[in-house]
Order: sequence, then structure tokens, then C-alpha cells
Amino acid sequence: MLAVDFSVLNIAVPTIGSDLGFELSDLQWIVTGFMLPAAGFTLLFGRIADLFAGATSSCGHPRPRRGVAGRRSRPVTQHAPGGPHRAGARVMTARWSRSAPRSGPWSAARPAACFTMGVMSAHLFARSTASLLGLALGDAFGSQFFVPDNRHALSSRLLPPGPWQWTDDTEMACSIYRVLADHGTIDQDELAASFAARHDFDRGYGPATNRMLRLVREGGDWRTLSTELFDGMGSWGNGAAMRVAPLGAWLADDLTDVVRQAALSAQVTHTHPEAVAGAIAVAVATAVTVKEPDLSAGHFLDRVRGHVPASMVHDGIAEARQLLTISDPTLAARMLGNGRQVSAHDTVPFTLWVAARERHDFATAMWTTAAAGGDVDTTCAIVGGIIAAAGNTQLPPQWRSSCEPLPNWSGAPRESAR
Repeated sequence: MLAVDFSVLNIAVPTIGSDLGFELSDLQWIVTGFMLPAAGFTLLFGRIADLFAGATSSCGHPRPRRGVAGRRSRPVTQHAPGGPHRAGARVMTARWSRSAPRSGPWSAARPAACFTMGVMSAHLFARSTASLLGLALGDAFGSQFFVPDNRHALSSRLLPPGPWQWTDDTEMACSIYRVLADHGTIDQDELAASFAARHDFDRGYGPATNRMLRLVREGGDWRTLSTELFDGMGSWGNGAAMRVAPLGAWLADDLTDVVRQAALSAQVTHTHPEAVAGAIAVAVATAVTVKEPDLSAGHFLDRVRGHVPASMVHDGIAEARQLLTISDPTLAARMLGNGRQVSAHDTVPFTLWVAARERHDFATAMWTTAAAGGDVDTTCAIVGGIIAAAGNTQLPPQWRSSCEPLPNWSGAPRESAR
């Protein structure tokens, strides 16, 4: 029951925060306010149940009974394949033999495990949501500079008139976010199905992705279609990197898992090693931002590069490390690329250069990224998703009011998207 309580809390947190006027970074206090009395009463009434009820544990499992020999079996922890909707919590069940004792350390551990699981899922949800909102805002902001009438605003740093529409970057990121919320992990079949079902041709997808997602909707095998792209080499485009930041935020507690699942998310549409390396780099950068927000710029890039496989992306991050003393984004982009070639290695190193330098100021990071030109919506989406994940980076209210809301199907808190 405690797991269910936290699942309900996860869903309600955005609305509660909106009603109370809380910023996204303050949502943890809602969880804390629920957590402390829940912990106290769980232990109290769990002990009362141990003493008097003797029938059911606070997690809803049958109370193990002592056998003839008084021995107990080792518990087996399992994860349900699909977590609660929008909570991403993994439901724990345990099998106990009839020879297990009715009391002892496990009787206290079970409610504690359920309690910890619920708290963790709330934090995963909050920080992944923060990353998604930053990604969408960066995407929508950057896309405005493809409008000829808005180009003058870039040099003078004047905000383009609203509303700002996001592109395929955000639409695909919402699918990753939704799959994580539903399953707690990347299910490639579910992700491919979501990409195909939510595919909006007018959002600016590339020709190869447009064709692939149409064929998936018609019953094609995404594994075959993604592998066959570009004469069997697979796509090395920046599409896998542009959408992955919320995954890095969700899984930030385990960088090994970040690397593995970022690769899984990439391979649904981009099987070339460079595209996979780009997705890994962005996901790890987001995770490092969450867990180590005070790293220096140089150490930040070193941490990221240490998890990226050998590739041109890896080499580009090393070059970005050497260019940290440069303050001119156009000069840095000449060396690192700015996404003009729409490839991972032409996009990711520059975005990490910006993120390393400007992780604590969203607006400055966006203007710096956009000033370099190129694939501006994608570079701004990547940078926005990375730096917003820390949770303490404020998204400018005027910018948020100009941004198109996130789609309802994503399950993200709609109030916070504007």
C-alpha cells in the first residue's frame, strides 16, 4: 500500500506544487512533508501488526510462517515489467517459504524498502521532468531563429515573439520520458511504437526518420529498418542525442546504467556507433549535472568523456576541453561544429562545451548556443536538457510563457511546461 501511496503522490506532486506556487526545485518538500509522517506511522503500525495482527505485512505480502525447523528462506526481489503510470516506480514483491520466521530484521525492512522506493521514484520523476522542460524550452527557443524575421533578434539578444513551437526534438524526448515513466527502463519496442504513433511530420523530422517511422506504423520491423539506413551503416545523425537528456536525469544514480540505456534508446533509430556515442555523451552529461553540479568545467568534461566509447564524439569532447578558455561561441563552433552537418560528432562536442561553461545560467547558455548558428533548435535542446536537470536552474518565466505546452500524452505536468 505504501508503494501505491507514493505512486499517487508522484502523479499529484505537479498539481500540488502549482496550487502552492512552488517552483520545480521546491517539489521535494512536498515529498518530504509526506515522507516523515509516513515513515513514523509505518514503523509504529507495522510493529503493532507484528505484535497483534500477525497476518499481513505493511507491503501487502503474506506474513511468512515459522516451519518445523524454524528456518527461513532467502527473499527473492523481483521487478514488475511495467511500473505505475507516470510514476516510474518498480513494484517489489517477495516470495517467502513457509519456514520463514514471523519477525526479525526483514519485518522492519519490508516497509522501509517500499518507503524508499516511493521517495526515489518521486525524485526521479522531478529531475527528469526538469530536464524535459529545459529541453523543450531550448528547442522552442532555438527553432525561432529559422524564421527570417527573427534573425535580427539573435545579434541583439531580443526575445522572438511568441508563441514558440517545439520540434521533433521535444516530441521524441517526450516518448523517452513516457516510456521511462511507464516502465522505469528503456523498452525498445515500446519506444519505437511511441515514436511511430506520435510522429508528426510537420515537426521537422529528417527524411530518413520520416520514412522509417511511417514504415513502423505500417507494420515494419524497427530493428531491420534502423539497421538498413544509409546502406547498412545506420544513421550517425544527432537525433539520438537531441532527445536523451531526460533519460540521463532519470538514471543519474548509476552512470553504468545511463550508458547502457542511452545506447538502447539510440539504437531504435540510430545504430551507427557515432550516433550512439553522442547519445551516451549527452545522457552522461545530464547525469553528472544532476549528481555533481559543482564540478569545474574541465572536470565536468573529463567525467563525461570517461564514459563515452572511442569515437569522433569522444575526440571532440577532448578538443572541447582544450577550448574552455575561449569565450567566443562562433570560434568554438568553427573547431567543434554546430550541428550544421546534422551529425552527432558535429553537434555534441559544441553543446557540451556550452554546458560546461554555462551550467548555472539557462538564458546565457541559450544565447551562447544560438549565437553559433547551425542546427540551433537541436543544439539549444541538448544544452537546455542538460543544464535544467540540476533542478536549481531557473527557467526564465517570460520564456516559459512563450513556449508551447508539452503534449498531454507525455504525462509531464502541463502546468510546469509554460
